[in-house]
Amino acid sequence: MKKRYVPVIEKFRMSHRLSVLWLLCSIYISRTWFVDLREIVGWPVAAWIVTGIALIPGYFVSFMLFSLLMDRQPPIKVQRPREPITVLIAAWNEERGIRDTLRQIHMQDYDGTIEVIVVDNHSRDRTADAALAAAEEFGLSLRVMEESKPGKHHALNTGLEAVRTPYMVTLDADTLLHKDALRHIVGRMLSSPDDVCSVAGAILVRNCRDSLWTKIQEWDYFLAIASVKRLQGLYQQTLVSQGAFSLYKTGVVKAAGGWPDVIGEDIVLTWKFLHAGLKVFFEPTAVAFTTVPATFKQFAIQRSRWARGMIEGLKTVKPWEQPSVYAKYLTGVNLMMPFVDVAFTLFWIPGLVMACFGFYWIVGPLTLLVLPLTLLCYGSLYLYQKRVFRSLDLKVRQNNIGFVLFLLCYQMIMSPISVWGYVQELLRLKRVWR
Repeated sequence: MKKRYVPVIEKFRMSHRLSVLWLLCSIYISRTWFVDLREIVGWPVAAWIVTGIALIPGYFVSFMLFSLLMDRQPPIKVQRPREPITVLIAAWNEERGIRDTLRQIHMQDYDGTIEVIVVDNHSRDRTADAALAAAEEFGLSLRVMEESKPGKHHALNTGLEAVRTPYMVTLDADTLLHKDALRHIVGRMLSSPDDVCSVAGAILVRNCRDSLWTKIQEWDYFLAIASVKRLQGLYQQTLVSQGAFSLYKTGVVKAAGGWPDVIGEDIVLTWKFLHAGLKVFFEPTAVAFTTVPATFKQFAIQRSRWARGMIEGLKTVKPWEQPSVYAKYLTGVNLMMPFVDVAFTLFWIPGLVMACFGFYWIVGPLTLLVLPLTLLCYGSLYLYQKRVFRSLDLKVRQNNIGFVLFLLCYQMIMSPISVWGYVQELLRLKRVWR
């Protein structure tokens, strides 16, 4: 029996109805908690606490869960694309790793021609020489360009001027492509409507065994980031075609003026696409493995930059200026994130400490209502990701310690880091590119 096709707008409406129902139930259940908390801290702070650490997160997670349960991504129609493409790599001090990156490009199961452009962004090592040696070893068509101005956007724009193919892929110099990655990401683009200008690939962790921080991030990329990408992809408004691995229509990027002079250059560029009425898709089977920060300091620098990039996107294109109702909603969710992150930083962490001593004023049984929803959401995605891995001849690595820490501690770590990023952008502190 043929399954009935459910339009995207109906999935959007249905997910909203169910998540609003969950929100109303949460408000009803939290009345006593709010009243008791109001007597201690006053009603404005009590409203902020209840809304910021329970109601809004519960609503967002429930919307994501209901949306993902209805997600049925259409199959890739063009299985063996032959379009010529350019892989654009901005590199800075990548002498040790650039060979592996180029080797994986050489190993691609792709029928079209692949041109590679490596832009050496004023490296202090032999990145350019290592790239040329690898290209000769693997028989790659490679061009090395120099860009002396520090900043990834400068390097990407220098390379963009030399791209002559209708499609191009941006790839981080420390990111390894799965052998089917280019075939799947280009196939998705060619199977999509004409107004799709970019397809974001699926990024997973390459160095997951390096430290406890990389073990935690493995689950962040595998579950949390992938959940958000699938949600946004369902509504055809993926908010970030990440520079680490994404496919673009070259002419659209050039018409947009290339990558802007901001910290979150890929975020702002993507939001410009959406503002122009274009669509951005996500392809979960186009997989690449990237190197993530192995220390807390490196992690904090990276994620605070991501938070700044989100604010830059909101400043460039306001949610209400987006033409699509889906883009309005999804970028509007980002508008609420600073409110939630500040609430978690100021209230959840101190509340958890108080709960350990028997004071359940802030953190108690009611605040844990989000947990089963989160487990359902991640459980659903885990099963989906296992099917994706199986189709790619990959296996999900056992990492129980990382999963427990990710589930229980990750938000407590991320929120203060994000708040620091918001403060940096608010105070216009000096940008740190590296």
